[in-house]
Amino acid sequence: MSSLEATYQEDAGIQQKRWIILIVLNLFTFMSTLDGSIVNIALPVLVKELGLPVAQVEWVTTGYLMAICAVILFFGKLGDIAGKIRVFKLGMVIFTIGSLLCGLSHSLPLLIASRVIQAAGASMTMANSQGIVTDIFPSTERGKALGLIGTFVSLGSIAGPSLGGIIVSSMGWEYIFWVNVPIGILAIILGWKVLPKDLVRVQAKLDLPGSGLFAVFIVTLFSGLLLGQQLGYGDQRILASLATAAVVFAAFLIVELRRREPLLELNLFKNPLFSLSIFCAFLVFVSNFCFNIIAPFYAQNMLNLSPFDAGFLLMLYPICMVVVAPLSGALSDRIGSELLTFAGLLVMVVAQFGLARLHEGSAVVLVGIWIAMLGIGSGMFGSPNNSLIMSTVPRTQLGSAGSVNSLVRNVGMVVGITVATSILFHVMSSKAGYRVTGLVEGRPELFLSGMHVVFLTSSGICLLSALLTGWRLFNSRRAKKLGV
Repeated sequence: MSSLEATYQEDAGIQQKRWIILIVLNLFTFMSTLDGSIVNIALPVLVKELGLPVAQVEWVTTGYLMAICAVILFFGKLGDIAGKIRVFKLGMVIFTIGSLLCGLSHSLPLLIASRVIQAAGASMTMANSQGIVTDIFPSTERGKALGLIGTFVSLGSIAGPSLGGIIVSSMGWEYIFWVNVPIGILAIILGWKVLPKDLVRVQAKLDLPGSGLFAVFIVTLFSGLLLGQQLGYGDQRILASLATAAVVFAAFLIVELRRREPLLELNLFKNPLFSLSIFCAFLVFVSNFCFNIIAPFYAQNMLNLSPFDAGFLLMLYPICMVVVAPLSGALSDRIGSELLTFAGLLVMVVAQFGLARLHEGSAVVLVGIWIAMLGIGSGMFGSPNNSLIMSTVPRTQLGSAGSVNSLVRNVGMVVGITVATSILFHVMSSKAGYRVTGLVEGRPELFLSGMHVVFLTSSGICLLSALLTGWRLFNSRRAKKLGV
C-alpha cells in the first residue's frame, strides 16, 4: 500500500520553489560525490605526512566509497518507507558532521572512521535525491531536472582532483573536508525551509536480513580486491574473502527472491532499457575513476607540477563537463538520449586512448586537450543516460531506483580504483622485477608503463559501453521504422 492521493505537481507553492529545491539537492549531490574523489589529489601529500605507502592511504578514498555501497540500498528503501525527504534531511546533517570530524583526524584509523560517518550521510542523500526530483518536477521538466542532478553527480565525481589540488596547496589537506561544513550548514538551513513534507510512502517493512547480507558482501568483496594489491591475490586470506563475498551474494539473491518486500527490487532489471543504461553508467564510472586515480600522480610526479598547477590542469575536465552536460540534457528532450550517449562515449574512447600515449615529456597543452575531450564526452553521455534510467521507474519505486543508480555509480568508482591500481602495480612490479605498491624514486618509466596499460584498459571499457549503446540506438531506430 502507498499514499498516492496527492502529488507535488498539484501544489502551487511547491512548484514555485521547485528550482530552489533542486539547488539544495544539487549542493549535497555535488558535495557527497565530490568527497569520493577529492582526496585523490591529496594522496601524495598524505603519503608523505603519514609516512605510509600509497596502497594503505588509498583506504581514505575507498573506505568512503565502500561504506556508501554497503548501506545505500538500505537508505533508498528507507526513503520509500519513511519518506525520501525526511531521510535526505537527516543525511545532510550526518554528512556535515562527518566532514568536520575528517578534518580533525590526524591518524589513518581516525580519518577512515570519520569518512565512514561522512559516507553514511552521503548515502542517505544520494539514495533519495533523484526520487525527490522525479516526484516534484512535472513530466515536461523532469528530464532537464534529472539531467542537472546527473550533471552534478558526474561533476562532483570528477572535480575532486582539480578542486582538491587548489585547496591542498593553498590551505592544507584538512580543508578539503572543512570546506563542506559552511556549505552544508547553509544547505541544511535552506533545505529545512523549502523542502516539503513527504507525500509518497510505501507501507512495507525494512529488509534487515537482505541489508545485512548486502553489507557483508560489499565489505568482503572490496576488502579482498583492495588488500589483494598489498598481499597478492594468491594469498589465502584474500581468496577466502573473495569466496565469502561470492557465497554471501548468492545468499542475498536467494533471500531477495523469496521476500515479499525485498531490499533490492529485482523486477527493475526486467526492463532492458533500465538495465542497459545502468550497466553503461557503471562502465563509464569505472573508466573515469581509472583516470581519476592515475592523473594526479602523473601531473605531479611525471610533469612535476605543483598540486595547485595540477589542480588547474585537471580542472579542464569538470569545466568542459559543466558546459556540455546541460546542453546535452536539454538536447536529449528534443532528439532523444540514445544518439547523444553514443556520441559521448566515442569521444571518451578517443580521449582515453590519447591519454595512453602520454609520456614524461608530453606538452601540458596536449595533456589538457585529452582531459578536455574526456570532460566533453562525459558531459554528452551523463545527463541523457541518467534521464533514461529514471524515466522508466514506477513512482513507488523511485527511492529504490535512485539508490540502485547511486550504488552502481559508487561500485563503479571502487572498481575503477581497484582496476587502475591493480594494473598499475602489476605492470610496475613486472618491469621492476620485484613487488611494487607505490611510486619508485628515480624510476619514472615504471609508472609510465603501468599508466599506459591502465588508460588502454579504460579506453577498452568505454568502447564496450559505446558498442552496447550503439546496439541500443540501432534497435530503437529499427523499432520506430517498424512502428513497434
